[in-house]
Amino acid sequence: MKAISPPNNFTKSPKLATLTALAAACTMMLAAPAIAAPDTATTADISTSAPSAIDSSKRVIRLAQPNATVSAATQTSAQSNTVQPSSSQQNSSQQSNVQFSTAPAAVPPQQPIQIPGASELTGSTLVYQRGPMTSTGIDISGGQLSSIPTPQVRLSDISFVPTVLISQQQGSGIDKLDVSLVDDFITEVSPNARHYPPNFPNRTQRHNTREKIKVLAEWIEPYAKAPNASYDVLLRAAKLNGMGRNLDLGTAFTIRGGQYVDRAIKNKPDSGEANFLYGMMLAEGGGFKEGQKYLDRAVALGYTEAEQSLAQSDLLSDRRSQALDRLRRLEQQVPDNSIIRQQIKLVEDGKFYIWDLPAPNVKIKGMS
Repeated sequence: MKAISPPNNFTKSPKLATLTALAAACTMMLAAPAIAAPDTATTADISTSAPSAIDSSKRVIRLAQPNATVSAATQTSAQSNTVQPSSSQQNSSQQSNVQFSTAPAAVPPQQPIQIPGASELTGSTLVYQRGPMTSTGIDISGGQLSSIPTPQVRLSDISFVPTVLISQQQGSGIDKLDVSLVDDFITEVSPNARHYPPNFPNRTQRHNTREKIKVLAEWIEPYAKAPNASYDVLLRAAKLNGMGRNLDLGTAFTIRGGQYVDRAIKNKPDSGEANFLYGMMLAEGGGFKEGQKYLDRAVALGYTEAEQSLAQSDLLSDRRSQALDRLRRLEQQVPDNSIIRQQIKLVEDGKFYIWDLPAPNVKIKGMS
């Protein structure tokens, strides 16, 4: 009797073996990287190689090997195996110009070539080239979509802030500082916070001004405390800190304001504004005698507001008649100045602060 041998479960037909081998080969090919990264590249380097809204300004988006070259074989194979994007992806590919390819095919090596525009960074480096901006979608402003209402947009209260650039350091015309927003803010709130006591139409505007002064004073501080800070930097820092003192932000603002304006005068002794600012700070802080010499100097330099500060000093020093005479003489010199007439009326009514005028409205938004 002949024994029956069990079937061999590991035996496969030639056709099945061929398909299995082909599947394995395809898997290996698809698993290969598009362009071989350098030996030092990591997974994180490859996964973050595509540009984003943050790093799109960086031209090189893959780890580079300076002074390395890439063969035409790799370049040719990368182009021949490029994955064609769908119609929805073509617009984005026009903007980024970054191509992702499958594994390079084996072709005879040729002479090394350089990537245009990035000859110093070649090898396995992909270079991000900015493409033209394209517009996609449907313009609904013309009423193409009947079921969707046409959006209506109106702009109002449009204002422009002039660009102001100043030197950061003395005698330097290279390093500039943009103080456009600082100057616009100082101009806006000076009628309310330049003198003591400050005057605002409501507590909200006072609070918003205080918070804005904190931010701007902190921003300009590194430039102002530099040993060779320019006159323009020091004067703006003094104004901000002086208003911070008037708004009770602390003794640090008082100290810095005095230090910065003192350095500004040393840089430009004939500045009427700097002498006025220092004299005003001293006089309104109680140092009438100390501030008078700076105010007198500012008056001699033709700074009108210094005369008003001298009148304020006279008034607080129980010299009301002298204050009134000074203001009346000043009114004759500048008859178009309506503020002086209001100050004369305050003194005649027995008031002690000539800057206690109706507070103008300011458009200072809260800090978010």
